[in-house]
Amino acid sequence: MTSPAPTRTESVVLLDEHGRAIGTADKTTVHSAETPLHLAFSCYLFDDDGNVLITRRALHKRTFAGVWTNACCGHPGPGEDLEAAVRRRVDQELGIGLGQLRLLLPSFRYRAEQDGVVENEMCPVFAARVPGTRPAVHPDAEEVAEALWEPWPSFRLGVLDGSREVSAWCREQVHQLPEDPASAAAAPADDLPPAARD
Repeated sequence: MTSPAPTRTESVVLLDEHGRAIGTADKTTVHSAETPLHLAFSCYLFDDDGNVLITRRALHKRTFAGVWTNACCGHPGPGEDLEAAVRRRVDQELGIGLGQLRLLLPSFRYRAEQDGVVENEMCPVFAARVPGTRPAVHPDAEEVAEALWEPWPSFRLGVLDGSREVSAWCREQVHQLPEDPASAAAAPADDLPPAARD
């Protein structure tokens, strides 16, 4: 009889105020009332008709449970290429493979709190196009409670006028994103935090 495989510990990259890596922390313990600044990413997915994929975070998640947000968020592991981390996480959470990724907000940073738990991240924002119209999504129930495609213009307008409830980071990102992120030019990678370029 074989023993079960050990649980894999995921680590996040801790940052100083200039975005340089200063260490790592266990992902399962890093989020608290005093979450240290760390490296993350957000990704927006668009179909061929300009719909954006919106997801609702699983109801049992420790941070921002049940909140509607952009397609995928995550943390690159120590030494992991940032774009590779985005692709890995989108595949894990949504069962979608990505073509070209475009960096849109390389220096996005935010801090948000819900129920005493803080998010404190330097969080570059990407966009990618998924072939087809409203293609099938296969969410990981551990991460995603619901996923749906919405027309970007109406979603954006709802976020901007406050009628569409979304995560704090999604709201701030939509305010900063180009009007049409699906076709916007990529931002320079040189503007990423140093830890995301190394």
